[in-house]
Amino acid sequence: MSVTLTWYGHATLGLKIGDYDVLVDPFFSGNPAASTSANKVPAQFILISHGHGDHIGDTVSIAKRTGALVISNFEICNWLATKGVKTHAQHIGGGHRHPFGYVKLTQALHGSALPDGSYGGNPAGFLITTNEGKKIYIAGDTGLFGDMRLIGEEGIDLAVLPIGDNYTMGPEDALRAVKLLQPRHVIPIHYDTFNLIAQDARAWAARVEQETPAKVHLLRPGESFTLP
Repeated sequence: MSVTLTWYGHATLGLKIGDYDVLVDPFFSGNPAASTSANKVPAQFILISHGHGDHIGDTVSIAKRTGALVISNFEICNWLATKGVKTHAQHIGGGHRHPFGYVKLTQALHGSALPDGSYGGNPAGFLITTNEGKKIYIAGDTGLFGDMRLIGEEGIDLAVLPIGDNYTMGPEDALRAVKLLQPRHVIPIHYDTFNLIAQDARAWAARVEQETPAKVHLLRPGESFTLP
C-alpha cells in the first residue's frame, strides 16, 4: 500500500494511502498559500487536529460534498455533528483502526477554540500506522515537548512538523524535535503562509540533514512526496 503526501499549503495535507484519500486540516478559503480549492479536493476521511479556523477551515463543506468521515477529538466531533457532518471521536492517547490504518491521537501544545468561540477540546497530533506498517507522524500545531522521544520509539517513517515559529515550533525547536523523533523522512509545514511565520526552509533542511540522519523533503504548495 503506497503512501503519497501532498502539501496544499499552510498545514493542509492530502494523504493517498492505498485507495483511500485522507485530508488533514483542510484550510483553503482565505488561505493565501492554497494550491487548490475546497471544491476540488478528494476526501473519504478528514483529520482535524484542533479547532482554529486555519485548520478546521472548509471541513463542513468538504465533508458534505464528499460524504467524508471526520476524525477528531470528542468536542470538535460534537460541534461538527450539529452541522450535519459524519464524525468519529477519539482522544489523546486513544487509537482506532480505520480502513486506511490505525490512527492514534497524540498530544500537542497549542490551543483549540472553535471559530464561533466554542470549546474545542485538547489540540492533537496524529500518529498513523498504515495497514502495511508505515508510520506517519503529523505533529499538528505544537511547541516542542520531551515526549516526542516516546513517539519516536514507534519508529517513524515520515514526520510532518511545523517550523513557522510564533504560533508553533520555530526552526530551532523543530530541529530538536527531529532529534527526538528520529524519523527517516521529514516534511516542514506551517510556514511562509503569512509574513509572521516566514522562514528559510532551505537553511533549516540543511541543518537537519547535517545534524541528523533524516532526509528532508521541501515541497511547494501542490507538490507531493511518495514514501519509499
